[in-house]
Amino acid sequence: MDIRKVKKLIQLLEESSMEEIEISEGEESVRISRHSTSRATRTISDSNTTEIQTTHDSARISTETEHKFGTEITAPMVGTFYNGPAPNAKPFVEIGSEVKSGDTLCIIEAMKMMNQIECETNGRVVSILVENGAPVEFGQVLLIIEE
Repeated sequence: MDIRKVKKLIQLLEESSMEEIEISEGEESVRISRHSTSRATRTISDSNTTEIQTTHDSARISTETEHKFGTEITAPMVGTFYNGPAPNAKPFVEIGSEVKSGDTLCIIEAMKMMNQIECETNGRVVSILVENGAPVEFGQVLLIIEE
């Protein structure tokens, strides 16, 4: 399904009072909903432990969330996470890599399209939370960048 069609569906949902849109074309289908979702957020502390708390947010597209000890880079879509441009290629970033705004961090494959996820801040990668080839959900934390 063409990404322009998906964007048009999102726009239609935002401009209407509908709560959900689902469309199918052959074997492909897309469901867009404005229902509240429950999502886990991670807070990184100095002692390198992770606290998980559940929050309720309305559905929105967000690729970064500011935190006290770093910026969480989240998946802007559902798909498959790839850390490099090809199966045996060097990863875009590793833990400790210095990154700047505009650098490619990873790729998410969605509906047979490769979507590069770019960094919007300068810093150093302190954590990679997803394995290469793993499925990811919308809003799932992929990496943490310390500024």
